[in-house]
Amino acid sequence: MSWPYSRHMMQLFWLIAASSLLFAFTSPAIATEPREFILSNGMKVLLVEVPKAPVATVQVWYKVGSRNEVMGRAGLSHMLEHMMFKGTVKYPKGTFSRLIRKNGGMDNAFTSQDFTAYFENLAADRVELALELEADRMQGLVLEMSELKTEREVVKEERRLRSEDDPQGALVEALFAQAYLSHPYHWPVIGWFGDLDAMTLDDLQRHYDTYYSPNNATLVVVGDIKADSLLPIIKQLFEPIPRGPEPKPIATMESEQKGERRFLLKREAQVPFVMMGYRVPNFTSEDSYALDILDSILSHGKSSRLYQSLVYEQKSSLAVGAEYSLLQTDPGLFYFYALVSPGQKPEIVEEALHREIKRLQTDPPTELELQRAKNQVEATHVFEQDSNFRHAMLLGQAESVGAGWRKIDQFVERIRAVTAKDIQRVARQYLMEDNRTVGTLIPVPPKQPEAPATAAQQGRP
Repeated sequence: MSWPYSRHMMQLFWLIAASSLLFAFTSPAIATEPREFILSNGMKVLLVEVPKAPVATVQVWYKVGSRNEVMGRAGLSHMLEHMMFKGTVKYPKGTFSRLIRKNGGMDNAFTSQDFTAYFENLAADRVELALELEADRMQGLVLEMSELKTEREVVKEERRLRSEDDPQGALVEALFAQAYLSHPYHWPVIGWFGDLDAMTLDDLQRHYDTYYSPNNATLVVVGDIKADSLLPIIKQLFEPIPRGPEPKPIATMESEQKGERRFLLKREAQVPFVMMGYRVPNFTSEDSYALDILDSILSHGKSSRLYQSLVYEQKSSLAVGAEYSLLQTDPGLFYFYALVSPGQKPEIVEEALHREIKRLQTDPPTELELQRAKNQVEATHVFEQDSNFRHAMLLGQAESVGAGWRKIDQFVERIRAVTAKDIQRVARQYLMEDNRTVGTLIPVPPKQPEAPATAAQQGRP
C-alpha cells in the first residue's frame, strides 16, 4: 500500500506484474554490476547487462516530485508528467507511444513525492528508439494551452477517483497533511483542485526548464545490452543537450513533533478506517534497517503480529498492515492502517494497534521471529531484482533520493546485522505517543437524491 505515486497508478501496478512475466526473465546471478558513466553535461548513466532474454527496460529518472513544489501549485510535477506525452516538434502528440507500441513495447510514467520517472519496456534491439525519443523530449517539449486545458480535466478526474471518491485514499492524504505542517510532503502528489485550476503554461515551462535537464536526471538501461556498444549512442543522443541550472535544495525541514495529533474524516463509506503515522528517519540513518524489519514483523503476511491479533484472533479488523520506505529523500512516515470490521468500533481497533506496538517495545522479538522477518525482507529484495523493470526501478529510485545505487548492494548486509534489541530500541524511540498522528474515517450515510418538486412547490397552478 504505497500511495505517493503516479500518472496511471493502477496501470502501473498491472504493468509491474506484466513486466515480471513478459520482460523480466532475468536473474540477479546473471546480471552484472551496474556500470556508471557521467556524461559531459552531468547526466548519470547506469547500464546493466542481463543477457538472459532479448529484452530491456529504458528508464529516465528526474529528481523532481511534489517535494519540489510550492504552496498554491501542488500537483505541478504530476501535471508536467502528463504533459510530457503531448509531443515535441520532431515527434508530435501521440507519436511517442505509438512508435513504442509499433515496435512491440510499452511505455508509461509515474510521479512521487521525490521523483518523476519515464520508462519503456521493449525488445533489446529497439533500445535505441526509446533513447532517441527520451532525449528528444528532455529538451524539445511543446507546451500548448489547449493541451493543458484537456489534461487538467484528466488529472482532476484522476483525483476524484483516487481521493474524492475513495474514502481510504482521502484519509491517507489527510494523514500526511496533518503529520507534515511545513515540509512539502504536506500536500498530495496529485495536487488539489484549486491548485490544478490555477496552473498556467508559465508554471509548467518554468518547472520543465528548472528540473528537466541532464544534470538533474539519471538514465538507467537494464537488459540484453552491451554497455560498450550502447554508451557511444547514448553520448551522441544526450550530450548535445545543454546542462541546466542546478535546482535549489529544499530548505524547509519539519520541526520535531511535540505531541499527538488527531483528526476525524467523515465520508460516505461502508466501515470505519483507522490510520496512525509516526515520523521516522530515512536511509541516512542506520535505524532505517531496523525499522524495515520492524515493519515485516508487525505487518508482512498472515503470520505477522497485526494480522494474527486483529484479524485472526480478535476479528476486529477486515485488513490490517503497515508501510515504511527507507528510500525517501527526506524522513518519511511509518504508518499503520486497519479496516474496521462491521459492528466493531474504531476505538477498539486503535487500542489493539497500540497494544501490539507496546508489546514490541516491552519484549523484543524472538530469534525465530526475527530471522523469519529478515528472510522475508531479504527474499523480497532479491526477487525485486528478478526482473529488468524492477531492477532498474530500484537503481533509479536509489539514485533519485540521494542514496546512490551502491546502497542497494549494502542492503542485505545491513538487514542481516539488525538485532532483536535494535527492533525494541527503534520501536521505543520512534513509535511513541508524542510522535504520533492518528486519523479515523467515520462513515456517513450516502446523500439521498432530492425528490422532484411538485407543481405547487414550483409555483404553478
